[in-house]
Amino acid sequence: MKTIVFTPRASKEFDALPEAAKTAVADGLARYAINGRGDVKRLQGLTGFRLRIGEYRVIFDEDRTTILTLRVGRRQTNTYG
Repeated sequence: MKTIVFTPRASKEFDALPEAAKTAVADGLARYAINGRGDVKRLQGLTGFRLRIGEYRVIFDEDRTTILTLRVGRRQTNTYG
């Protein structure tokens, strides 16, 4: 299992989500950290990956032991920027 770390920005964005979305995002991140399953794609033109959880996106980077969560939000143009 990988350790999940939130940047201050991602933590603030996560805290602002509705409760149902928080649960879904937390579950999706945990599932990916435990067994590597999820709708993940490498970002084009940027470093990192995106994890799609319903209408929400988690932008992250990872190494062998850590998932660094960079952004959390609805799928919008500014989620990737």
